[in-house]
Amino acid sequence: MATALAASLGIVLAGGFSGCSMDLLKPGAFDAFKQAAASSTATAPSASPGGANPLHPNPPGASFAGQAKPAPNPAGEAQTDEPPPPPAPVASDEPPEPSTPALDKVVASVDGDPITMREVKDFAAQHGQPIQTDDFASSDAAKAAVKALIGEKLLEQEVKKYDDKVDDAQIDKYIQQLRQDKHLSDAEFRAQLQASGMSYDELRKRARLDIEKAMMIEQEVRAKIDVSDAEIKAYYDAHKEDFTITKERFKLAQILIALPPNPTAAQVSAAQKKADMIRARAAKGDDFSALARVYSDDESKSNGGELGWFAPSDVMDQILAAVKPLKPGEISAPVRTSHGIHIVKLEEHEVPGVQPLNEVKAPIRAQLIDQQSGAQLEKWVDSDLVKQHYVETMY
Repeated sequence: MATALAASLGIVLAGGFSGCSMDLLKPGAFDAFKQAAASSTATAPSASPGGANPLHPNPPGASFAGQAKPAPNPAGEAQTDEPPPPPAPVASDEPPEPSTPALDKVVASVDGDPITMREVKDFAAQHGQPIQTDDFASSDAAKAAVKALIGEKLLEQEVKKYDDKVDDAQIDKYIQQLRQDKHLSDAEFRAQLQASGMSYDELRKRARLDIEKAMMIEQEVRAKIDVSDAEIKAYYDAHKEDFTITKERFKLAQILIALPPNPTAAQVSAAQKKADMIRARAAKGDDFSALARVYSDDESKSNGGELGWFAPSDVMDQILAAVKPLKPGEISAPVRTSHGIHIVKLEEHEVPGVQPLNEVKAPIRAQLIDQQSGAQLEKWVDSDLVKQHYVETMY
């Protein structure tokens, strides 16, 4: 089952940490932003001559299909219907400059920031929907691309409101989870990051933006979707096969206190004492993964002791006997094997049969919210955001 707001949001370690852009031109277009996995592909808004364009309150009736508004008269002079006199010709030996190419034509604006035909065509091409015409007024594909790019820019504006809601601890946790998902030590992670051409500071900026997007989507979209118990039950009944486990599996994590071959009694005693101390700390509530990173002698320490999923036949007999009676989340007593002394945490236990509804209710709810989030996000953009901004189309 898909879970809401997955930990690895929009950053892929392989492939140079490229961000995943939302495709606003297709059905389900807002899914990437819905998962807060989208990263901005639009170019930064251009400044008008003389400084940044001011934000304008949205005039009544402005919409994606609004008409171009006349430019304001900054000097406050009375306006007349008389056209201004043409400028006097200036003698020059230089050949006349060519007219502005069509691609530089402004076709829309958001809060005074222009969107050119080139931006729209580049945006559409990146999303697999190239536009072949310069006559946007007669092209449904071009109009859809303009609307999609406006929607992306509106979301970029909105996410700025969350700049002060993300702290360094959240970013640290995000990056730590990303590294763990890739099963890399901190040194390996930084080496691959450097090889990709992205600095650690750049990664932190990307992580901050992804977290901000996640917060925005959770607050403005997902939190406003109501999924009833009846809907969850209906989904469960219609997808029983998705909740049927056919083979028993254990998800395990461990802390290993290693022993050499043929250890002395003193070595065994010291290892047992250390294992007892660690197990006592874990039982009192100390974070198991943090303890693993400090004390474990196993390679899994860099991943917080995470080992993954195992069938019963893949687990050593001594370990299997220790974890079989445990409930998910519980920690075994220290177990001696030929490798040393193990402290094992049972993270999940899948038992053959149909999972009870109460055990899968939360992921089903998240799945149903996922299914409705795309439409809810599009509704939020079209019905709310566009009314809060000055949006124009000019074709």
